[in-house]
Amino acid sequence: MALKMVVLAVLLVALAALWWLLQAQGMPNTLSVEFLSTWLRGQGAVGPALLILMMTIAVVVGPIPTLPISATAGMVYGLVAGTAIAASGALIGALIAFMLARFLGRDWVRQRFTDNPVLAQEASQRVLTISILVTRLIPIFSFALISYAAGVTAIRTWRYALATLVGMLPMTVVFAGLGHHFAIHPVLTVVAAAAVLTAMTSLPWYLRRYPDSNFLRCLRR
Repeated sequence: MALKMVVLAVLLVALAALWWLLQAQGMPNTLSVEFLSTWLRGQGAVGPALLILMMTIAVVVGPIPTLPISATAGMVYGLVAGTAIAASGALIGALIAFMLARFLGRDWVRQRFTDNPVLAQEASQRVLTISILVTRLIPIFSFALISYAAGVTAIRTWRYALATLVGMLPMTVVFAGLGHHFAIHPVLTVVAAAAVLTAMTSLPWYLRRYPDSNFLRCLRR
């Protein structure tokens, strides 16, 4: 127990130090796309690293919004590079939250919910993977909360990372696209966002209707 408290304290101190570092680099107090983009353009080659750090902290801490960070990534670095940068930061933050919850809370939760099939060691990896994938696809779920909740389940780390990356990419592309293209092609961006949202909401229906699809067969392995 003492070790876990030490790890938690070290993490909190590290997050506070990193946030202070960002502010020391001149990060604006308001996370608006306009101010963030102006700041990052002045950071030169370290800009992408600072943006990844911002996204990582935003995911681990939770209440910090990630949408303006993704939009800023697209505005400053373009759609492809911006998506890659934003997704990298989000994945790192999601893995930190996942491992933190697994290290600090999994044993405690399993002891108190011994009959919960999701928490059991023999829980279905397929079901857990699909659950993470779907919650990542639908942006109404808290990204940070899902990351911490997944850590106390039995899902394997590589499955969690893969489901998180695949699931968050569509909306990351949309948010980065909003930052990069909205001023030039507002109608096209809105249409693209609507198409992605439609696809995301249709996925749960597809998984129920076609349980033996090749995609699900891969998840069973």
